[in-house]
Amino acid sequence: MVRLLVRDRESIQEAVRRFRKLVERSGIKKEMRRREFYEKPSETKRRARLRAERRSRRTRLMAMSGK
Repeated sequence: MVRLLVRDRESIQEAVRRFRKLVERSGIKKEMRRREFYEKPSETKRRARLRAERRSRRTRLMAMSGK
């Protein structure tokens, strides 16, 4: 849960800006987007596998170019 105490002499715009940054850093928006629609467990696994394949392909290419 994100908590924000408005400081003395702080404008509403500044407080809202700080609140947005806190929400972004806490990962609440990302979690809301992820949970917006139900995703089957097989789809979750497939997405993770594809992400791992892309990551390994990228590291392989970086290793080859570094030689």
